[in-house]
Amino acid sequence: MAKKAKTAFEVACPHCGAKLTVDGEMHAVLEHVPPPKKSDYDFDEQLKGLSEAERKRDELFRQQMEAEKGRAKLLERKFEESLKKRKDEPVTKPLRDIDID
Repeated sequence: MAKKAKTAFEVACPHCGAKLTVDGEMHAVLEHVPPPKKSDYDFDEQLKGLSEAERKRDELFRQQMEAEKGRAKLLERKFEESLKKRKDEPVTKPLRDIDID
């Protein structure tokens, strides 16, 4: 029975594209070459994200402006309610710490 001369061979990973050099006799990986880096940067996608962020920022600004416009009315209404509640109460001199003794 003659021994087959087994040599090293290369295998490409179908999932990630890495290349492995395997020794057939020892059944061991001799070398691993990682797959080439793919650019995750897509200019159109990034531009779309920027325009979406700008739209959200503008919408938030508009909401805050509307809330600020209504804030003066709200404060005026709160003041009126507080004034109505306090109008019927008698005016008293406030207590000071020294008056408690």
